[in-house]
Amino acid sequence: MPIIECTLIKGYDNESRKLLSERITDVACATTGADPELVIVTIKEVDGDNYMRGRKNRNPAPPPKHPENIVREFLSNMEERNLDAASSFLSDDFVMTFPGGNSFTSLEELVEWSKTRYQKVSKTFDGFDTSLKNGSAVVTCFGTLNGTWLDGVNFSGIRFIDRFVTKGSQIISQQVWNDLAESKNGF
Repeated sequence: MPIIECTLIKGYDNESRKLLSERITDVACATTGADPELVIVTIKEVDGDNYMRGRKNRNPAPPPKHPENIVREFLSNMEERNLDAASSFLSDDFVMTFPGGNSFTSLEELVEWSKTRYQKVSKTFDGFDTSLKNGSAVVTCFGTLNGTWLDGVNFSGIRFIDRFVTKGSQIISQQVWNDLAESKNGF
């Protein structure tokens, strides 16, 4: 039964401490094979006056935005076609790749390309998975696409998976897989 103690400077909110505890629990389970119910995580908080690094007392930095929330906000802005707001989440070297190897570096390129495929599209999410490594995160979301083809016929229930790589508060890449072509062609 792993017991893991973490020390933080006072000032992190409940949500940040809960997320830290959940992530530590997940790592302990993956590393030791322990059941999550048997992993104990405690957080000890110290006043900034009692914490020193580099000969200076410190205060906690604000917690970063959770990678899943970055992706959700980006996708919400895309669905609303608020390209300015959506673009604010993208790194300067952002690349998105769609089925067939179609790659874009700007949202305007994507919108122009999509005009040849459908009138509108929205996503219903079944889930999100996030993994962290070396300061980056991979966020995978999956679910179904709904929308309207160019001829005005509605579609729904088309599977999709999107894989995002984020670093800090920026999206570096997006890879898209879906069954749009198969559904359009009656498969």
